[in-house]
Amino acid sequence: MFSRFFLVTTPVFLSLLLLTNVASAASVVGKLDGLQLPAWLDRGGLTVPASPGIDLYAGDRLRTGRGARLLITLNEGSFVRLGENATFEIAAAQRKSGVYTAALNVLEGAFRFTTKAVAKAQPRDVQIRIANNATIGIRGTDLWGRGRGDKDIVCLLEGKIDVTGNNNRTLRLDQPLQFFQSTRTAPPEPIGFVDPKQIVVWAKETDIEDGKGISAKGEWTLSVAGFATRDAMFATSRALRDAGYPVNKAANNTLAITRLTSEAEANALAATLKNDFSLNDTKASR
Repeated sequence: MFSRFFLVTTPVFLSLLLLTNVASAASVVGKLDGLQLPAWLDRGGLTVPASPGIDLYAGDRLRTGRGARLLITLNEGSFVRLGENATFEIAAAQRKSGVYTAALNVLEGAFRFTTKAVAKAQPRDVQIRIANNATIGIRGTDLWGRGRGDKDIVCLLEGKIDVTGNNNRTLRLDQPLQFFQSTRTAPPEPIGFVDPKQIVVWAKETDIEDGKGISAKGEWTLSVAGFATRDAMFATSRALRDAGYPVNKAANNTLAITRLTSEAEANALAATLKNDFSLNDTKASR
């Protein structure tokens, strides 16, 4: 009885409960479908580790750590991929009079926005703002972009987009591999074209990579054991969650990270935890 009472009154449980309460009156606008850890979800002034399958709402902010990736599916039929050390915000999203409108902010990092083929005909007005320096108007397309340091770039892969730079001039990109770039302190450079080989390099910055500890809707669990005391176990749990790993208490004084996609991915995550947190007593199971 004590164990159950203790668990439901931990900050982890309360944070998850409050996150649910914050979102309860809003409409779901998307879902976090997959990720490479570590990553965080900020909602209503609270922060929890990002985990696959969680519903997303307007106002949510997602952040990735070193080596991390995120795959977000929006309800209107588009995917957003985020690279490492990125910050992404769903400022607004709604469907009104048959038109899907959204305001998305990429405050830092690399991203890719791709509309599913079957959803391209749906009326939409999506604005993506990169670090308050460039705004992309989207009707249904495939593009890659990045905001890092003092430089922002946008590359069109398919479709058409309008990009408004910090000089308030709007440029139309309507040919594959057209390329926009701008620093934060100078007007945008003229539109150019990117070598296709560069796209391959950029795609690696946002694509989820095999062998890096992929968490999605998998059936594998990584268990962490070897704690001398319960206090030591809970201290490790707090440290891992603060670091962006969605760990939960399991049976027999162990911790667990679930929904990993394969044994290989669980073992890859185990190697990371060993290297970064000196956690050696781990086991992958299905």
